[in-house]
Amino acid sequence: MPARGRPLVARYRRSISIIFETASEREWCRPVDIIDRRPNPHGKNLENRRRVLQRARSAVQTAVRDAVARGKIREVGQGNAISVRADALHEPSLHRVFSEGMREIVLTGNREFSRGDRLQRPPGGGGGQGSGAGQAGEQGGGEDSFRFVLSRDEFLDLFFDDLELPDLLKREISTTENGVPARSGLSNEGAPSHLDLGRTMRRSIARRLGLGRPKPAELLEVEERIVALEALRPASAEELEELEDLRERRGMLRQRLARIPWVDPVDLRFRRYTIMPQPATRAVMFCIMDVSGSMTERMKDLAKQFFLLLHVFLERRYKKVEIVFIRHAESAEEVDEDTFFHDPRTGGTIVSSALELMRTIQRERFPSANWNIYVAQASDGDNASSDTSRTASLLRDDILPAVQYYAYIEITGSGAVIRGETDLWRSYRAIADENDHLAIRQVGDRKEIFPVFRDLFSRQRDTAEA
Repeated sequence: MPARGRPLVARYRRSISIIFETASEREWCRPVDIIDRRPNPHGKNLENRRRVLQRARSAVQTAVRDAVARGKIREVGQGNAISVRADALHEPSLHRVFSEGMREIVLTGNREFSRGDRLQRPPGGGGGQGSGAGQAGEQGGGEDSFRFVLSRDEFLDLFFDDLELPDLLKREISTTENGVPARSGLSNEGAPSHLDLGRTMRRSIARRLGLGRPKPAELLEVEERIVALEALRPASAEELEELEDLRERRGMLRQRLARIPWVDPVDLRFRRYTIMPQPATRAVMFCIMDVSGSMTERMKDLAKQFFLLLHVFLERRYKKVEIVFIRHAESAEEVDEDTFFHDPRTGGTIVSSALELMRTIQRERFPSANWNIYVAQASDGDNASSDTSRTASLLRDDILPAVQYYAYIEITGSGAVIRGETDLWRSYRAIADENDHLAIRQVGDRKEIFPVFRDLFSRQRDTAEA
């Protein structure tokens, strides 16, 4: 195959012989040699690539998830190379079974056998199993997998394929208030700013031609002739008769011009707009993370990974989703993305401060009448004993009634088995038993981030719980 970008010089010539009925036609029509010198097109294997990925979609998705689990969240989708087992791309085919049947051929290259020799059948299984299994050799570098280098879009599409913000597209809020003007044909009446000048003039021309409206130039020509005749002194009888006819014609032309206007109200066409209701599918995602002193670096790293993955997911799937980052220790603050993930500030633990700030921001900037509200919270479960009841009250009475979905992950440490369930976990679990749109999960290891993430945001979750 020629190198990409170089002319594709045909390695053969096609002679086209055309047979005609008469000798004269055969005389001027001769064989033609065609050499294709078009450059090798770029991306000519894109369709083949798509087919391979489609055939091995489940295997590629599994490999993508494994690659994400092994790699860093920051590197998700950055030209990831994944491996897929060769048998995942296997296609059924008909082939000869060498361990059964009778064959009366001698393969080329042998030095021992001749035609007619009878050979002992080699021991081994039959039944169409083939003879692919064998002992491992000491040398050779075989490979039983294929490697794909996926683009960022391909990688994220495969990983997030079956994820969705629950109920995002099912809820339509205040459709009458969120109406947008849409074109809905033409009208004979309307505001001057909506006048369709092109259609109006086309209708005016058609009407004037149909009714026979005289041209202004024709009237001007008659008037000029009348002025010329009136200036003649003395005028002959023929000129006087012509002058009288022209005066009658001038009157008729003026009457027709007056009766057939240049633009009539019947010609007017206005662009018509109607207010069409548009579902409010705007969403805001509140990301709340505990950065108190009880959170170890390992716990903070797990929480950061969850939110980084969530951030990539939201930016990939929902271009119009607002994201609000809230960090909290003994007090909460709204920060930007970089501060959310990298600011080293720490302190005590007051979870209710984050929920109060989230409620304030939601009421001031994202009213539930116009926004779909989603919250994701990560914490180690530690909280001031005096604050747990306040936190539960805020969550149950103020936040859950206003949100579509609330996901809480609790980062467990090495002493979680000894410590048992935290007060915050028990209070959240009691609330989750009464509210389907509150989901709580525990994460203790880096590899558990991805299964929990998929569990929280899977499309099938609503159906499974129903």
